[in-house]
Amino acid sequence: MYAIIATGGKQYKVSEGDVIKVEKLDVEVGASVTFDQVIAVSDKELKVAGDVEKATVTGTVMDQGKYRKVIVYKYKRKTGYHKKNGHRQAYTQVKIDKINA
Repeated sequence: MYAIIATGGKQYKVSEGDVIKVEKLDVEVGASVTFDQVIAVSDKELKVAGDVEKATVTGTVMDQGKYRKVIVYKYKRKTGYHKKNGHRQAYTQVKIDKINA
């Protein structure tokens, strides 16, 4: 059984027991989180739209962290212009406990 959920502007295909990294959620480590934006659920057949209106996916927050640094380097030739920036995106690591369909 799997479900497709939407969170943080992205979609994730999850099953029970999966560990995923999603955009940062304002939840403490060890707390439970519920995803109610379920797009599709598949048990033996795929259910979408009206069939999954009340479906939810619950999980436990395992970690809060940041990804590796990404270097952004801007450069214009012949002018001496260059600019270096770095960015580390924050994430929340979630273990999927149950798919309620």
